[in-house]
Amino acid sequence: MSKLTADGASPHGGSGQPGTGPAESAAPGGYRRSVGSRQLQMMAIGGTIGTGLFLGAGTAIAQAGPSLIIWYAAAGVLLFFVMRALGELLTARSSAGGFADHARDYLGPFWGYVTAWTYWIMWVTTGMAEITAAGQYVTYWYPDFAQWKTALISLAVLACVNLISVKIFAEMEFWFALIKIAAIVGMILIGLGVLLIGFSDAGHTASVTHLWADGGIAPHGIGSSLMTLQIVLFAYLGVELVGVTAAETKDPAKNIPRAINSLPLRFGLFYLGSLLVILSVVSWQEFRPGTSPFVAAFSKIGIPAAASIVNFVVLTSALSSCNAGGLYATARMLRTAALNGHGPKVLTRMSKRGVPAVAVLASAVVMAIGVWVNAVDPGHAFVYITAVSTGGAITIWSIILVTHLCYRRAARAKQAPQSPYRMPGAPYTNWLVLVCFAFITVLIAWGTDTRMALYVIAVWFILLALGYPLVRSRRGAKRPGAVEDSQAPASIRDPA
Repeated sequence: MSKLTADGASPHGGSGQPGTGPAESAAPGGYRRSVGSRQLQMMAIGGTIGTGLFLGAGTAIAQAGPSLIIWYAAAGVLLFFVMRALGELLTARSSAGGFADHARDYLGPFWGYVTAWTYWIMWVTTGMAEITAAGQYVTYWYPDFAQWKTALISLAVLACVNLISVKIFAEMEFWFALIKIAAIVGMILIGLGVLLIGFSDAGHTASVTHLWADGGIAPHGIGSSLMTLQIVLFAYLGVELVGVTAAETKDPAKNIPRAINSLPLRFGLFYLGSLLVILSVVSWQEFRPGTSPFVAAFSKIGIPAAASIVNFVVLTSALSSCNAGGLYATARMLRTAALNGHGPKVLTRMSKRGVPAVAVLASAVVMAIGVWVNAVDPGHAFVYITAVSTGGAITIWSIILVTHLCYRRAARAKQAPQSPYRMPGAPYTNWLVLVCFAFITVLIAWGTDTRMALYVIAVWFILLALGYPLVRSRRGAKRPGAVEDSQAPASIRDPA
């Protein structure tokens, strides 16, 4: 590992370190702008495609039938507004800490503390779940290879990648995303061929009438269909990763809006397009909980080794999620908490390559608990360590929306810089999305299998409240390297 140095941000937001060339220009907080437009676009796409689509959609289809397409469209609209709010915040003011810094500035130190640590624990537990899933996927090919060994190897390799440089991390994410995109586009094209030309045995039964003729759009009733909303929302987990990469993105004022503006197209193609084709080729009645819709469709069409193809895709999807959210995002949020005085100062230290190496190692060590759980109880490991993800995601997305409301108020009072990239319909769209999130939270509480997520998140907030007084005395201290705070409105900046 390269030698660590204290974060030496220059007065202009640079790293203060030699060797920062045009390819990796200086950025706020000592980071390097190493993530290019090509990589950011693929990371944004990869953040919206995960195991929730490749695997979780099978369970949701069995419960909601074709109406699942409606809920994916509705959730996509909600998340688009969240991202537009985030995009306005990020383009109004550069911040090394992403939306956690904005929450701190506009909502107060406590909410910056809550945002950073909640986002950290959300992705650490998700990372545990993903390395668990990776272990399960590998046992498909190698049944005798212990699940915990795959989890450990995956975590070690991804941690090393994150420690080397942001550029290598971004390149790996580019290829992970490309594999997922190829699988979905291939499924759509093959499915359209079956529907339009009628080749393969599936051509005799494939029809768009499957979308409404096999018991209706919501065959089990609207109540049962609505209960899949929390599954759908979980599938979009990671869409906000663009907000974490902002400080390390080249030309963020141009590339962040471009990535966010393409969300409707990506949602429409990858989620709605794939589900429309799959449910036209295969009737929803043929899906079973726990069965990948892609495996079912490939098998119906008669593609050889369909299960192995999808297994490889979901393996890369799990590794991608662990790489981007489990290690990259958690390290940045952990360092942000430390910069705000809400964590050990050692977590602020950067490597010579502009990587928060101590924070990466700390996240990896905590994620190693997932390896232990895999060794102790591999059969239930995935269930044990995913309860907090959905509740944490709704919490973070809601904080982004409320932060944006407070930012708009400050901007109107000329206490904050105006952004040319404005969220449409605000503040009404903010409140509409928040009401929808509250409704989905009620659905989560209603379901006996899902309400544990709320118990976990409630316990987490109690722990945060108890821990805040321990770090509150450090709140007024100037954060090392957090020079971008000088751009924040004076009226909402932390007292010295």
